[in-house]
Amino acid sequence: MSIDPYAGSDWRQRASQQQGSQQQAPRTRELRIYGVNACLAAFAARQLDLRKVYLSEARLSTLRDVLAYCVRQRLGYRVVAEDDLRRLAASSHHEGVVFDMLPPTLPTLDQLIKSSGSAPALFLWLDGVGNPHNLGAVLRSAAHFGAAAVLVPPGSGLGLSGAACRVAEGGAEAVPVIRLADSDVAQQRLRSAGYTLAATVPREGDDLFDTALPAKLVLVFGAESSGIGAGLLDACTLRLGIAGSGRVESLNISTAAAVCMAEWRRCHRQR
Repeated sequence: MSIDPYAGSDWRQRASQQQGSQQQAPRTRELRIYGVNACLAAFAARQLDLRKVYLSEARLSTLRDVLAYCVRQRLGYRVVAEDDLRRLAASSHHEGVVFDMLPPTLPTLDQLIKSSGSAPALFLWLDGVGNPHNLGAVLRSAAHFGAAAVLVPPGSGLGLSGAACRVAEGGAEAVPVIRLADSDVAQQRLRSAGYTLAATVPREGDDLFDTALPAKLVLVFGAESSGIGAGLLDACTLRLGIAGSGRVESLNISTAAAVCMAEWRRCHRQR
């Protein structure tokens, strides 16, 4: 699986070249992934990161190519019972398969900015968001609409997990989740590269559908309970709202993100 060409060059190539001054930390801790689509997407994108496979007997046919690879590479795989899969995944939503893999090699923010060049590009910034299922849903939509990355601030507990990967349905392999080292520095780099920061707010924002969205855009989303932090909100040039019936105050973050990304893509899709 490769990133949407609309979003720029494949970030995996950029990351592997280790461009820029920021160095990647060694990938030592394995990530446990579960769910059929999440596991198959991870295998398709980065076979060499696979370390171990656990599966139900019912998934032998679905995963035959994966198991053949395990045999060739002398990687362990085990057919296990439902209770074991539930325990391994720490979830009943394992869908009959669990992978242990190295986490993906990630690009730096500078590499992503460089890879987009002068083309339209979209980033998502999640401030205070902590629910892995919301992250997974955002990643799925971000992959669909061609976003370049999801950014999270320093100290955020949000990151790739089995739950996020399962909900993303393969989107976690197409859109990197980048933990920023310094939020202020990241804002400066994005602005210097021509990006506009736009906060999504439940009230008193410009109507998303009546606003000319910049081609290079960072959509900023806050936690549903606390919203966007005051400092980051003040740093945003635009404040956007999604007009609706008024019967509820706002949309879930993953739904709001999908609506905003769809509108940006509509405005800047390739001709």
